[in-house]
Amino acid sequence: MGIGTSIFLLALGAILTFAVNASIGGLDLDVVGWILMAAGVLGLIMTTLVWGRRRQTVATTDEPVEYRRVEERRDVAPPL
Repeated sequence: MGIGTSIFLLALGAILTFAVNASIGGLDLDVVGWILMAAGVLGLIMTTLVWGRRRQTVATTDEPVEYRRVEERRDVAPPL
C-alpha cells in the first residue's frame, strides 16, 4: 500500500466516522470508519518503514584497489 492509498483510507474513515450520520441495516458506519482509519495508519507506518530501509545504490568499479604497506622503522635516526 502506498502513501496515497493510506491517506485516502484515513480520509474516508474520518468522513464515515465523524461526518456521516446515516444508518445502514446491520452495519455501523462509525465502526467501518474506525477500521478504515486504522488500516490507513498501519499502511502509512508500513510504507514509511519500507521506504526508510531502501538503500541507495553506489556505482562501483571493477578495478582493484591498490594497497600500500607502511612500515615504521625505529632503528634509523630521524632526519635533522
